Amino acid sequence: MSALVLVFAIPLAGALVLALIGHRPQARNVNVIFSLGTLLAAALLTAQIIASGPLFALERQFFIDPLNVFLVTLTAFVGFTTSVFSRPYMRIEEDHGRMTPGRMRLYFSMYQLFSFTMLLALTTNNMGILWVAMEAATLTTVMLVSIYRTPASLEAAWKYFILCGVGIAQALFGTILLYMAAQRVIGEGANALLWTNLDAAKSQLDPAIMALAFVFLFIGYGTKVGLVPLHNWLPDAHAEGPTPISAVLSGLLLNVALYAVIRCKVLTDGALGNHFASQLMIGFGLLSVVAAAFFLSRQKDVKRMFSYSSIEHMGLMTFAFGIGGPIANFAGLLHMTVHSLVKSAIFFAVGHAAQKAGTQLMENIRGLIKVSPTVGWGLMLGTLAILGMPPFGIFASEFLILTSAMRQVPWATPLLLLGLGIAFAAIFSRVQPMVFGQTSAKPLAHSPALLPVFTHLGLGLMLGFYIPPYLDAWYRQAARIIGG
Repeated sequence: MSALVLVFAIPLAGALVLALIGHRPQARNVNVIFSLGTLLAAALLTAQIIASGPLFALERQFFIDPLNVFLVTLTAFVGFTTSVFSRPYMRIEEDHGRMTPGRMRLYFSMYQLFSFTMLLALTTNNMGILWVAMEAATLTTVMLVSIYRTPASLEAAWKYFILCGVGIAQALFGTILLYMAAQRVIGEGANALLWTNLDAAKSQLDPAIMALAFVFLFIGYGTKVGLVPLHNWLPDAHAEGPTPISAVLSGLLLNVALYAVIRCKVLTDGALGNHFASQLMIGFGLLSVVAAAFFLSRQKDVKRMFSYSSIEHMGLMTFAFGIGGPIANFAGLLHMTVHSLVKSAIFFAVGHAAQKAGTQLMENIRGLIKVSPTVGWGLMLGTLAILGMPPFGIFASEFLILTSAMRQVPWATPLLLLGLGIAFAAIFSRVQPMVFGQTSAKPLAHSPALLPVFTHLGLGLMLGFYIPPYLDAWYRQAARIIGG
């Protein structure tokens, strides 16, 4: 239990400390230290789960099992590497006058608070606290997206707040319906919203109420996932906010929202005894893959392009979990992990590339391989990885998803291949001249943080060849929990 308390206490303390000293130059290092502390606490919690199995804490209000333990570690790890990337990136933004001392204090304190809300959402056993954590994550990221205070960033933050606010209100109504179904079986009180209690009694829950509850929960949390047609906030938030926030939005927040959907699906499947939830997830997942692929081909801003790529990949994961079964669920969990690592690495490289060129427009970013070979190769390798080229881990997960689709929903396979093919052509045709074209850009005044880029890509490559035994065991156990 002490490890779990540290997982919460460290980022919360970091938010308070950085709210006081975030305007000072050493705040960049303090942010890294607190993020490292959170990672070490997550590693300690992971070791505890390996040794003792699933864990309850704080009067069963928190629960760690194979479905969320690897996501806790992944969230802490990407949060740490993004804080390392932020050091030179935010220093350059400050030199360019885009970040004032007040904005720096807001950025660092909200960054730590955002980490806290995501970890809270992942570990809580209470579906009501899950909703509160997701709402808190929305509020903190609204502040981060609008931090530049430009008209475009304020518009993006406002759109994000309105769309996700409406979505999270739907999730609240779904949670109320879930409580209505539970109190008839479990009784009144907070225990009726504990996921483990709901899971144990799911076959006794009223099917009609549960079906309606899942619709609202899926719409609400699906808005945060970025599923089409609820995706409109995501490209603007990625394009107008600081690049480190784009990395954690794509690499972490979308995962947490999808995790919430999966927890709700498990309960709905048990209550209804049919494929209602699965069919919704398959339909909206497939729609997101195909629609995002076509949107990709029209983008001119590099961060907007990769944000649509995130929509495509979240749709692919939703589709996989909708299919269900041991293989598709395993593939969805693997894809969730590798996408987080690779997409955040891409945003790291894109952030430095945009700073070198002074713009996010792809037509004005050229010759990265000459200006900074490491940034250029980082972007190119990240692009090949996210497009599913072997031997990266995304190739393995996409292959498993496609073969599962061929076996269980063969009609969807051509649409999946169409979406993946269009996305490949759209992204590769734009990234290639960005990396290898002619340029007159000058190197950055401060050395970029490239260790996070190649660390993430190295892990994504490793997962294409080898999945560590504990991670493989968690994937298999989590796949059984999800069912389908």
